[in-house]
Amino acid sequence: MADSLEDYLLQIVLATRNPNVYGKDLASWLQYGASPRASIALDRCAKAKAWLSQRDFVSPEDIQELAFDVLRHRLILSYEAEAEGITTDQVIKELIARIAVP
Repeated sequence: MADSLEDYLLQIVLATRNPNVYGKDLASWLQYGASPRASIALDRCAKAKAWLSQRDFVSPEDIQELAFDVLRHRLILSYEAEAEGITTDQVIKELIARIAVP
């Protein structure tokens, strides 16, 4: 995996723990973010997906696609987000949209 993609992957996971950087709305939606194990899981899954696609490199699309499955159960939404009907998939989609792709 390219260094720039490793940084991108880490930015996604770290954004769940410090969402203020990407918007106050995201900060109000998240009570708890993903642990460091999420970055390990996303890294391994992205590499496996690339290998299964017969590629020897990871693409940003691999990371973006797998972010939902890896992070969905690791995020705890705030009461306000649940009251507004916000889902973890919506939060992940917003994070991916707001973080610059290398």
